This record gives sequence, C-alpha cells and structure tokens, in this order.
Amino acid sequence: MKKGYLDGRYGQIHYYETGGEGPTLILSHQSPVCGRMFERSMPWFEKAGIHAIAIDTPGYGNSDVPRSPPEIQEYADVFIDVLNQLNLTDAHFLGHHTGAGILCNLAARFPERVSSLILNGPPLFSPEMLAHFKNFELAPHPIHADGSHLLESWNRRLEYSPGWSDKIAMHRRLLDQLWAGDTWWYGHKAAFNYDMTDDFKSLTGRVMILTNTGDDIYQLAKDAHKMRPEFKYVELQGGTHDIVDEQPEAWSKAVSDFILEVEANR
Repeated sequence: MKKGYLDGRYGQIHYYETGGEGPTLILSHQSPVCGRMFERSMPWFEKAGIHAIAIDTPGYGNSDVPRSPPEIQEYADVFIDVLNQLNLTDAHFLGHHTGAGILCNLAARFPERVSSLILNGPPLFSPEMLAHFKNFELAPHPIHADGSHLLESWNRRLEYSPGWSDKIAMHRRLLDQLWAGDTWWYGHKAAFNYDMTDDFKSLTGRVMILTNTGDDIYQLAKDAHKMRPEFKYVELQGGTHDIVDEQPEAWSKAVSDFILEVEANR
C-alpha cells in the first residue's frame, strides 16, 4: 500500500492506496479504528484492477482530530473534500458500520458523486435502539498507573466480538482503537445521533448491502434488505465485525464483483 495526505475541513486526511488502474473505490471504516482495517483487502482489490483508497476518518489513524465531535453529515462532507482533492467527479464508495452511516448520508445528499454504494453492516437503528444508545457514556477511558486499562480495553473488545477467531486481527484493531486516544468516541457519538432511515429510503442508483452472519449488527443488515429488497444483498458466513481481517479474499471478491458489474453496465 501507498500512503498519503489530503487537505480537508478538519486538517489533513490520511489515506492508504492500492495501485489498481481501474475504477476508484473509497473506503470508510468502522469506529473506533481507522482505514488500516482494510489493509488485508488491498492486495485483492489491486488484483481485481480496482484502485482502492481507504480513508482515516478525522480523529482516527493519522488524520487530524476535529476540535469538537462532528455529526454524521459533517463526516460525510469530508468525503466531498476527498473527491475534490483527488480531482474525481465521482467514485464507488464502501462504508463499514459507522462508515456505512457516513456514506449513506453522502449518497443521499450527493448522488451524482457516488457511482455505487456498498453498505457493509448498515447501522439502521430503530428508534428504540437510538434511544438506548443515547444513554451510553461516551468519554475517554481512564488510564491506570499499573497499565490495567490495557487489559480492560482488550477484554471490552472481546466482549463486543463474540465468535472471534483471529488473535492477530484482534490485536491490530485494539491498537487502532488505542491510537484514537481520548477522542475515540467521536464516531460512535455521531452514529448514535444519526437516524439513517430517511436517507436510506431515499437512496437511488446502484447499492449493495453486505453483511456476515457473525456481525454484531447482522440483523440490521437483514432489516435493511427487507426495507429495500431491490438492492443487491450479499451475506458471508461467520466472522465478526472484523470480517475484512478474517475473510479478506471472500470479502474483497464480493465487493469487487459488484463494482465491476456496475462498471460493465455504465
């Protein structure tokens, strides 16, 4: 992978990039990790001829931190900055969890900039779920002198990843989470404040819902499919919310096949 920086409204935007010479795919990660979550998929995208660019959302990875927590629409606007900085009229987009919410909002407001949209684990929360999430305490985790907070962070992630099977992937994603520092919760706050129902219902163009049966919000993807049955729906077996690490070849193939199909019919 190559790495680079673009200018955005919150400062510099860090990204990872493949050398594929075909259609451009821009990837938006889940919270609270960064664009590195797509690292294992990059060789497969390049092999398929896809020019993939994984963005570190502001506040994550090596991107600059916003001065206050952005809302989903403000995160989505950053991807317009990305397109403009790359001199792209449009691109294919994939968002995972929080990233799916960000890009759903982007596609609803700027459909002409989105060649196709892949929603991987769309956070299509019900009103009851949104009310529940508003009670979550989103704040910096305490740091203990004996380092026990590191084990607490590890155990917390294990709790939210039932069925995990890849120790190295779990370790890498925890490091990404710790990398986010005291503002790790910005993305979750935006996701929990965002009711994506209206934006999702308004989507036009080529859309795919991607999920896996072990994802902790697997049911939400099924609900999204029921709401928009005309959208392509692909379901991988097993895995967790770290499916990109766990099944990079199968996951990348599902994404690449859809993009190449869209390109063939443009």
